[in-house]
Amino acid sequence: MKLLTNLAFVTLSVIGLSILGCNPKVTQNQEPIVKTTHGVISGSIDDGIYTFKGVPYAQAERFMPPQNPNAWEGIRECVAYGPVAKQIVSWIDESLMDEKELFSLNVWTPALADGKKRPVMLWLHGGGFHVGSSSDPMTDGKALAQKGDVVMVSVNHRLNILGFLDLSACGSKYEQSANVGMLDVVKALEWVRNNIEHFGGDPANVTIFGESGGGGKVGTLMCMPAANGLFHKAIIQSGTLINVMTKEKSAALGLAVLDELGITPEEVEKLNTIPYHDLVKAGNEAIFKINGPRAPGSPTMFGFAPSADGEVLLQQPFSPGFASVSNDIPLMMGTTLNELMPTAYAEKDLTLEQAKARLEKIYGGKTDTYIELYANAYPDFTPQDLLSIDTVFRPFTIRTADARVEESSAPFYVYFLAWKSTVEESTKGSFHGLDIPLAFNNVDLKPDWTGTSDAAYELADIMSSAWLNFAKTGNPNVEGRLPEWKTYTVENGETMYFDNENRLVFNHDRDLMHFIKPLN
Repeated sequence: MKLLTNLAFVTLSVIGLSILGCNPKVTQNQEPIVKTTHGVISGSIDDGIYTFKGVPYAQAERFMPPQNPNAWEGIRECVAYGPVAKQIVSWIDESLMDEKELFSLNVWTPALADGKKRPVMLWLHGGGFHVGSSSDPMTDGKALAQKGDVVMVSVNHRLNILGFLDLSACGSKYEQSANVGMLDVVKALEWVRNNIEHFGGDPANVTIFGESGGGGKVGTLMCMPAANGLFHKAIIQSGTLINVMTKEKSAALGLAVLDELGITPEEVEKLNTIPYHDLVKAGNEAIFKINGPRAPGSPTMFGFAPSADGEVLLQQPFSPGFASVSNDIPLMMGTTLNELMPTAYAEKDLTLEQAKARLEKIYGGKTDTYIELYANAYPDFTPQDLLSIDTVFRPFTIRTADARVEESSAPFYVYFLAWKSTVEESTKGSFHGLDIPLAFNNVDLKPDWTGTSDAAYELADIMSSAWLNFAKTGNPNVEGRLPEWKTYTVENGETMYFDNENRLVFNHDRDLMHFIKPLN
């Protein structure tokens, strides 16, 4: 981001109407300019879509709740993604991370303040509460903004130990430290409320959506009083992992981190000088000493994640439902066939007997029962499918779905993605995250996941239409393209089954999931 102070008066004189929230005629050779609550920004035009990247929405000191960013003079250039949250991953260069400058969001819109109130869709990236960013190519918002006449927003926020270290035992100054990463998202939603009309959006029609950790963040916002009224619909994609962090657990973990660093609670201010990597090391060691290593495939999360303190976060989502503050929120939720399971699709010649032999190591004398239940759920199954079914997200999604209809009468829809990638080299099946490029209509930006077959484009067109329709009206039905998508009930388990042939199914796998993982 750059401040174009020398060009401010020249540019404003050319298209200054945009700053006043009017409807300027901006050509491809001009920079779109918008006045926000904190200063004037310029963006770019990409194939007819006004695009603003790296827009500041907050600032914060370590472990402190977010505050408004400092106002700026002149025009801030917002044409490139901003820095991302500090994290330790191999796929993001550390030079692109910044603890102070990460508080930015991105906007894609078909028009600027033209008097039309477009639905707003705010995307929350995946990666648990630990890693990730809003700059993944497959979550570029241009295609949805272009296709659906909506305003797309995505956001970066604090993650891992910087976003969720509970230091409340060290004094009232830190009473919200365990949840500042989610308070960042609330701050971004406040920015949307205060600014999105200048981008052609409707602050009274905001849909939050996310996959995996992003879906978990959506669920968490549904349990946060501070977010109440800032969003109006929600979509949770493969997000039903159970966060077990209570106030007691997070406070104990915070003290354990201090102990690892040799810092007393009275010396907590010393944390401001500890390098990030040293903080992470101490955090990992504290988690290990308290909770041990996380078991592969575990549906629960312990560590640096939102803490249910009864104030900032009333309860953990998916336990089994959500807080009553979100009872009136229309919701859509779903999973994929295989999710994070190691799949057997590379074994082209696998026989049913060979699959059964492996299953007997898991189910013993009940293996035939498992296969029978699987056949009832998926009549066209293959031996590879038997070994590749998701056993983590889907059972908890059914449990949460049942709880949702008991706690709320708001519209509620469930989907299930069974379509498998058509990439010839792919052996992952209907894997975790495959619904992202399909829902974003971004097959061209992630062909190594979806392939470029006619089936991939067709399904992306249908799914993105459903997502857009839900954002607009709270109803995902796509007339003429999908069978009637009915709201979910416990009795019937109505679920839209996305595949080469889309259909509505009824409790198709409830018995199978109950057999795999009985849940109360």
